[in-house]
Amino acid sequence: MVRNLQELYQYRALLWALSLRELKARYRASVLGFLWTFLNPTLSMAVYALVFGVLMENAPARYPFYLFSGLLPWFFFSTSVLGGTTSVSDRKDLLTKVRFPAQVLPAYVVLTNLINFVLSIPLLFVLGIAFQDSPTWHLIFVLPLLVLQTLFTLAITYLLSALNVAFRDLQHIIANVMQLAFFLTPVLWDVRSVKGIDRFGIVMSADEVQRAIVTVNPIAALMTAWRDVFFAHQVPELQPLLVVAAITLIVLWLSSAVFERRREEFAELV
Repeated sequence: MVRNLQELYQYRALLWALSLRELKARYRASVLGFLWTFLNPTLSMAVYALVFGVLMENAPARYPFYLFSGLLPWFFFSTSVLGGTTSVSDRKDLLTKVRFPAQVLPAYVVLTNLINFVLSIPLLFVLGIAFQDSPTWHLIFVLPLLVLQTLFTLAITYLLSALNVAFRDLQHIIANVMQLAFFLTPVLWDVRSVKGIDRFGIVMSADEVQRAIVTVNPIAALMTAWRDVFFAHQVPELQPLLVVAAITLIVLWLSSAVFERRREEFAELV
């Protein structure tokens, strides 16, 4: 794990160059160009806000602002995982070059989407001001959350990119899993509105169910923490984030081991 992180730092110039090239290529032929960085989450927010905030009853107050504060970090995670899963298997042109560092490929996908995410955050401030909700001192937690989510996303992406080289069905499985995860993660809904369970022999209070969701699902914990900072203006709960940090370290170690073991086979398998 430490070796992979050291190599990423060693090849930081290459990593940055690939990320910038990807950003330029992504919007090169479009009329609006880089504005799509802001329009994609904004259009998604408008659709979901219309369906769940207008057409459905009992929509929470300031629902578009609430929704956007969850969509932005979710897009960062989901686009990184979906793009990172195929980042190694789709780059035969680079892997066949002599001594090309394969670990840069999933990392530059994560970095590219991280840049998009950071550049989209000002839109969240603008939307908040539109709803008469100005930022507070809780923004000091943005950097720790950003580091934690980036490392967690990188760990997942490393593992999936290495496995997808030999098992190409994985990329299709992940695409479906991400759709399911979107609705199981508190992006459209509020985890604190979940009620208790009293059926099938399972009895749990609402508080116990809510804590179970953010403890078992690392992304749920991260989405809730982002909402606490941007929307609720309160300090995120520490325990779920510590669980995410522990899972991140474990997955980073596991993904680094898998990546290191299979790295020599990449050029032959792709």
